[in-house]
Parts: sequence; C-alpha cells; structure tokens
Amino acid sequence: MNTRQAKLVSVFFALLFGLSACSTPNQIIPTVTFTAPPPTSTVTPTPSPIPPTATPTPLTCLSQPGRVEEGVVSVTVPPQEYLIYLPPCYNELPDQRYPVLYLLHGQTYTMDQWVRLGVPQAVDQMFLSGESIPFIVVFPDDSFWNLQAGTGFGNRLIGALIPYIDANYRTLPTRENRALGGLSRGGGWTVQLGFDNPDLFGSLGLHSPAIFKGDGPLVQRLLLAIPEESRPRLWLDVGDNDLELDSILEFEGLLTRSGYIHEFHFYSGDHSENYWGGHVREYLSWYAEAWNEAPEEQ
Repeated sequence: MNTRQAKLVSVFFALLFGLSACSTPNQIIPTVTFTAPPPTSTVTPTPSPIPPTATPTPLTCLSQPGRVEEGVVSVTVPPQEYLIYLPPCYNELPDQRYPVLYLLHGQTYTMDQWVRLGVPQAVDQMFLSGESIPFIVVFPDDSFWNLQAGTGFGNRLIGALIPYIDANYRTLPTRENRALGGLSRGGGWTVQLGFDNPDLFGSLGLHSPAIFKGDGPLVQRLLLAIPEESRPRLWLDVGDNDLELDSILEFEGLLTRSGYIHEFHFYSGDHSENYWGGHVREYLSWYAEAWNEAPEEQ
C-alpha cells in the first residue's frame, strides 16, 4: 500500500467509526443528555450506550459539497479579507488537520475569481473520487492593487493572513503542507513571495504570471539565493496567445539556466478566464500530488 492509499484508508476509517449518524456537512453531532435520579436516590447516573445504526453510512458527509466562507483579518491596515473553502466532513472530524492551498486572483478581479472558475466543485469531485486527500483552499483579497495599500498585500499575506489561518482553522502548518499559487498578477505575487519565503511553501503554481515588469533582476537574485535543497516544487503554464508570453518565456529560460527543476506547460490559449478555467482541475491535481505522496506532518 502506498502513502496516498494509506492516507485515504485512515480517512475512511475515521469516517466509518465517527460518522455513522451524520447527514450533512454542517450537521453537529447531538450531545446525549441524561435525567438525574431523584434527590433521595443514591444511584449514580451513567450514560446509556448509543446503539450503532443497522446500515452505517460513513461516506455520507464526504458525498456532500464543501463550503465556502468569508472572513477578515482585522489587525491589518486595510483589513485583509479572504474566502476559505472547507472540505466535506470538516465539522464531523474535529481531530482531522488538512494541507492548505492559497490561490491569488488577477488584477482588476476580486477574491471570488477562483471560486467562479470552479475550484470548489473540482476539489469536491477529487475528494469523493479518491483522487486526492481533502485539503483547505484560501482565496485572499487583493482588490487594492491600484491603490497605495496594494503594495502591502504581500506583507499582509505572509505576516498576518497565514498565521491567522493556521491559528483559526485545522491546517497542517508546515512548509510541506502549504502551497501558494496565482494567475496573472497573482502569479507575479507567487513568484515574489514564494522565492522570498521558501521556508513557508512546498509548492508554487504560476498560471500566466505577470512578472518581469522591471523586477527581473530582483526575481533572479531571489531565485539564486534559495539553496537547491530548499527550492519549492514549481509549475509554470502559459497560452500561446498570452499577452505576457515574452516575459514568461524569459522567466522559464532563467529557471532552466539556473537548474531549477520545474514543470512548464505551453498550451493553446490567451490571458483570460476561459483559459484558466479550462485548466483548473489540472492545476489542482498538481498541487494535490505533493500531499498524496508525502507523509502528513502534524
């Protein structure tokens, strides 16, 4: 049995013994209460055992969709808003912890872009089919891109949002269980933040990244400063009619010359939601590969 199968088996048995009574992903397992005996009694009340159901339904909650919630980290200026996808059975398995993927949206778009592109539905299908172990997805807001506050997005993400998510949700707060990805401007942020913080992210996904707008030398210095053994997994893709094609090809050449092992995918398409939406499932499968094959670190 490989590591991925072992993880899926452990999740299945957690569901088998703990979820026979669950029906929806948001259901709270009821607390059984008992009536105390009359004051004159000396009998100590003991709970009555709850008989198992005749036909357990361990995968009921896993067959339901995960949920997307909205949140905000108020300690930053401006407050850092985010959406978060919590996988099926998140409530029903209170001891389960999850890898987490941060997906950054593009310029002029909002934090719901990846949601509209179908990420929640795609990961629901991956979890139910057994293609991937469940994981959390965070969609940070970068709507201040055209204001002075936009330049501080990276600091808010690294210094406030990630610690907040790890403190308030059941993540696996290790480099190996944390990934960062983005499209267009979000891909540019992923290059900068991922290369500058290789100790935080085990995987970096660059989807039509907007880079090298005067930052080429900086990116090169950041890349070369990462010890080879500490380099995150890296995915890069672009369409053949992308407006950022020249800079992306230049960046890919830098990766190759530097001996940075990466996946480069050159597809047909442009710099648009039609292009990104058509590859969402492929992107997510690549992020999940690291968590399906590597052991979880608590």
